Amino acid sequence: MTRTRSLSWTALLVVLTVLGMAGTALGAAAAAPLGAAAASPGCGKAPTLTSGTYTIQSSGKNRSFILKMPDGYDPGRAYRLVFGFHWLGGTSTDVATGRTVDTGTWAYYGLQRLADNSAVFVAPQGLNNGWANTGGEDITFVDDMIRRIEADLCVDQTQRFALGFSYGAAMSYSLACSRATVFRAVAVQSGGVLSGCGDGTRPIAYLGVHGLRDSVLGISGGRAMRDRFVRNNGCTPQNPPGPAQGSLTHRVTAYSGCSAGHPVVWAAFDEGHIAAPQDGAPGDSGSRTWLPQEIWTFFTQFQTSTPPPGTTACQVAGTVNAWNTGLTASLTVTNTGTTAIDGWSLAFTLPEGQTITSGWNADYSPASGRVTARNVSHNATIAPGASVAIGFQATHSGNTAAPGSYALNGAACATTGSTPQ
Repeated sequence: MTRTRSLSWTALLVVLTVLGMAGTALGAAAAAPLGAAAASPGCGKAPTLTSGTYTIQSSGKNRSFILKMPDGYDPGRAYRLVFGFHWLGGTSTDVATGRTVDTGTWAYYGLQRLADNSAVFVAPQGLNNGWANTGGEDITFVDDMIRRIEADLCVDQTQRFALGFSYGAAMSYSLACSRATVFRAVAVQSGGVLSGCGDGTRPIAYLGVHGLRDSVLGISGGRAMRDRFVRNNGCTPQNPPGPAQGSLTHRVTAYSGCSAGHPVVWAAFDEGHIAAPQDGAPGDSGSRTWLPQEIWTFFTQFQTSTPPPGTTACQVAGTVNAWNTGLTASLTVTNTGTTAIDGWSLAFTLPEGQTITSGWNADYSPASGRVTARNVSHNATIAPGASVAIGFQATHSGNTAAPGSYALNGAACATTGSTPQ
């Protein structure tokens, strides 16, 4: 990652004003290199926006959105900006409250509870409860919301994200196609090409999610959408394995060979056209679904030279002991920050061919691909300078390498060790 010299938000705003750029949030973001924070014009200002519903003019129409501010909002700190798009017949209120699955727990597709006040959330309302994007009007609506929000609030313009289910996934895909230099990453859940794909040639970090038994928007369409960004991002093509039919499980595959900063991850699950799939049972579950953590981990792997609030200072040291078809991995997770961590999840990607069979001092899910280890009751808190020891046993098909990186509560950790023995 290229390091850049950072200015204070106030100094940066002065420079932007002198250059006549303070009102061009989208252009500033497009010009910012990966890894360099870009302050929105609202940084350093006392905000006039609060959590609530707002109406703006866009393409000659009244358009509305719901805004959720972080608790304890600080105008001197740059926040992530996350757009959650509703499905056909859904509403912005459905997204903002999570009421169709689990009120509160599933707000903003389950991401609000994981964000720990590190993000500004937006739930736009589609025309006729959909995202037809006629003449590009919904893309323009997004541009107008960004300008309105970032003129008033402090946003890191390199940390914009979009996600949605079904028609909302189609809208997120359309943004990946037409606003790849504006958004950092998208998550497309059970979508189709319903909102168009203007341009569609630029790379962007892409997470695709689809059910094997989706009878509304078939998984073949989801695969084709994914493969566009496999090509754009320069990833090595493959046919990712999926879970077994009838298993009610999911499988996550991270593509290799992608260009720097543009990963592609594919998650297939054994279910139909649902938004909050769970392992081991049919239907949606706000509390048991594995998907919000998968999306949040994907989004928060992207850090800037000015860390956003809610990040965790951490270090992971590990060793791998391997034999002919198996291995054990021992990990020591250290809180190198100055405040206690109360509740944690450690995300990492297992090399291809490795499958966890058992573990200790953490709950592991899923067993392969992108894995999340979550605390158990006796080690939920990690005091500053303290560590927890966890580990797992796995089978392998020849590759005994350790995971290359770890993220604790969405923040990248320094690593030491993690070498085969």
